[in-house]
Amino acid sequence: MKALVLEELRKPLSVKEMPDPELTPDGVIVRVEANGVCRSDWHAWMGDWAWMNLPLPHVMGHEFTGVVEEVGANVKRFRKGDRVIVPFSQGDGVCPQCVAGHQNICEHLQMPGFTYWGGYGQYVNVPNADINLVTLPDGVGFVDAAGMGCRFMTSFHGVVDQAKVRPGEWVAVHGCGGIGLSAVQIASAIGANVIAVDIGDDKLEFARKLGAVATVNAGKENAPEAIKEITKGGANVSIDALGIAATCQSSVLSLARRGRHLQVGLTTQNEQGMVALPIDLIVQFELQIVGSLGMQAARYPEMLQMVEKGRLRPGDLVTRTISIEEAGQALADMSNFASVGVTVVNKW
Repeated sequence: MKALVLEELRKPLSVKEMPDPELTPDGVIVRVEANGVCRSDWHAWMGDWAWMNLPLPHVMGHEFTGVVEEVGANVKRFRKGDRVIVPFSQGDGVCPQCVAGHQNICEHLQMPGFTYWGGYGQYVNVPNADINLVTLPDGVGFVDAAGMGCRFMTSFHGVVDQAKVRPGEWVAVHGCGGIGLSAVQIASAIGANVIAVDIGDDKLEFARKLGAVATVNAGKENAPEAIKEITKGGANVSIDALGIAATCQSSVLSLARRGRHLQVGLTTQNEQGMVALPIDLIVQFELQIVGSLGMQAARYPEMLQMVEKGRLRPGDLVTRTISIEEAGQALADMSNFASVGVTVVNKW
């Protein structure tokens, strides 16, 4: 199969012919129709997550959607020709977290593009398909769906399930990349008043188009002070969608009393997983710190129903579609935060 291959960290990726995946009894082979270029791929390429220890060469890609080509002998829910979307956080179905319905934090978590080859290849074997695969409604296109497998669904789970955003609340979103812009649209659809925070005016303008009622350029003004002025006291929910120390700290400092900080972004090599926080303020204001990882397959139907009815529009975040040959450069451009919105590979 044709694939974009990671052969060495921080070095240009190359398009090569790679072995087709082998079908497992509990898996299905998916022919990839579209795959999102995500900042998580960039983190892996940069070597930020040493704990992941990717064996090289490796085929990344975890925001993909496509058509079932082959079905394992033990699979009951899917057939050849089914349109599917592949969640990036997948469970084994038997650990205590999976049994409780939290496959996204399975004790033996599987992640396409990380723990096994993913959507930068033309074909992918998705294991435990009956648990980890989702049928894609006919009314949702492949390009739209490609942006939902990680950033959009991660934001949906974070905003709806973890932070429990309610209509009328003030929500500040720090970092307007794919996750942040998804959070802007989702929180706005719920009825929250969203403030988008970034250092790029182009990204802030895009956030307004997706529903933000106010924007703050953190490169030109003190974001927590600006948010407290806009909200007359602070945000009810503040989201760090980027994962650097500055955005995480700014998010916590933006909160009103009894506010909720939602951490979605993962850190870079600069932080190495550790960020200093204002503990005394957290105690005095009774602030909550909430983490969020991906979203389990069972939660997809509610999100997809909102997409079908037009209440959520993931396709609005897609600003560019490219070929697999262009994907390596698109990934490299993330080093300087050059891209706006979501880029999707849909040409093989």
